[in-house]
Amino acid sequence: MDLNNMLSQLETTNAEEVEQLLRQYNRENSRIFAFDPKEEALRSKLCQNVLSVLGGKVQPSCQRTCLETLRILSRDKSVLAPVATREGMLTLGGMARLHDLEEGGDNQRVSEEDTQSEEEERVVVEALKCLCNVVYNSPAAQRVSIEVQLAHGLCASLRTARTWHHEVGLFTLRLLFLLSALQADVRGILRRECHAVRLLTEVLEHILDVRWVGPYEVACPDSQALSMPAEDNERAMEALKALFNLTLSVSGEDDHQFRLITAILRHLLMLKTETEEKTDEAHSHAVNLLNNMPASCLDVLIDVPVQGGHENYGGKNMDAIQVLIDFMGKRIDKQGSNYKEGLTPVLSLLTEGSRHHREIRRFIKAQVLPPLKDVKIRPEIGTTTRNKLVRLMTHVDMGVKQTAAEFLFVLCKESVDNLLKYTGYGNAAGLLVARGLLSGGRGETQYSEDEDSDTEEYKSAKPFINPITGHVEEPMSNPIEEMTEEQKEYEAQKLVNMLDKLSRQNLIRPMGVRPDGKLAPLEETLCDLPEDNSDSDSD
Repeated sequence: MDLNNMLSQLETTNAEEVEQLLRQYNRENSRIFAFDPKEEALRSKLCQNVLSVLGGKVQPSCQRTCLETLRILSRDKSVLAPVATREGMLTLGGMARLHDLEEGGDNQRVSEEDTQSEEEERVVVEALKCLCNVVYNSPAAQRVSIEVQLAHGLCASLRTARTWHHEVGLFTLRLLFLLSALQADVRGILRRECHAVRLLTEVLEHILDVRWVGPYEVACPDSQALSMPAEDNERAMEALKALFNLTLSVSGEDDHQFRLITAILRHLLMLKTETEEKTDEAHSHAVNLLNNMPASCLDVLIDVPVQGGHENYGGKNMDAIQVLIDFMGKRIDKQGSNYKEGLTPVLSLLTEGSRHHREIRRFIKAQVLPPLKDVKIRPEIGTTTRNKLVRLMTHVDMGVKQTAAEFLFVLCKESVDNLLKYTGYGNAAGLLVARGLLSGGRGETQYSEDEDSDTEEYKSAKPFINPITGHVEEPMSNPIEEMTEEQKEYEAQKLVNMLDKLSRQNLIRPMGVRPDGKLAPLEETLCDLPEDNSDSDSD
């Protein structure tokens, strides 16, 4: 369709013909995402014309068609200027039936009790879709959204979540997520003025059909029940993403609210969705949000008195922790995955849970670092979870290897000796350097004295274990055994000369370990050696 002709006709036709023209445009461009730069000015003018039509009194079917056109045009960042204005945002907000917006959208709003026809509901959905696109693609629209109090309107809508149809709820939550992700100022408004954390928690309770049986305990899902419907799962994911933004780097919030969220996330971890892929996605979002919860609240994951627990772990219920361990295993094994985004969140969560809660650490260690028996194979070789995590300790991504190493270190109660027993010095060197523990010792966290017993197989093999590689090596022939003393001295001097040359060329730098356990240039470490105060004149 020629845009010039279309614009000319729009200016001279009635509402019914306008609707027909726009429907034709929508059909031809519904799958277009890359637009012709030469027609940028024409598309911008079309945006303005469509907004003018929406500002008049037109039927819901025409409103819907106009909004579909705006949704298509909003894929193009360069033509959003007419929409990213106070008037444009108020028009779209009014069409979306968002309450508490400043004047401009009042004539389109209805009360909670008003009923909507199917066509009117489609108008609301299309308006929300347009707002999602516009807010995502236009920084100007993001700023205007603060001015017109779009966040307040969204939170007013959250209070009616029990009456939502699926798509209205889905795109309301998605718009809230986008606003909270793209504008730090909006996050503060949502938390302080709109109480959005509490509202989103209530939305999650409704979507997940939460039934409380204790202060922070949700009734166990019926094992015979059907999996969570796909639509409920979609809305829950959007709510979790918005909650993640609002709880990121927040301190001093209500501990009660965090514990409620943790209990709901435990319930989510125990649920299944219609496909394994969707279940994995749900668990991923739950893990991300759990990482924002204070570590002191993670006891809610295991403290469920009504359901009961395991005698070996102080009566605590480890079902949710087992789900997290299984999730970690899947993420480690996932081919071609981004470990930084897919694996490090669950490793960080399990690390903090283990650091602050003894029962969680004991349960995880029993599976990840069971007592050693066979020490003939290097710790990074094999298919066990321990082998896989030790391999990650030398991963090319700094964040991945640090997170994996920290996880194993905490399971070992931050004892260098215990860590080296399971990983070998070579794999652990990076962590020890970063922690200043090259000379041994412990981390700063205090742990209980328990469960560090060795098997008889390990005790008998321990004297023969190479501490660098962490395993018993096969006997090797001594390469200098048959050399004469002169040959040995020659090879030693040759090695010294080679090292000296590399050092002078700054290709290597001799290092030593300072008394505080950190690496430093060798000359500094020699200066730090304690003085010999013995009597040099003794007989």
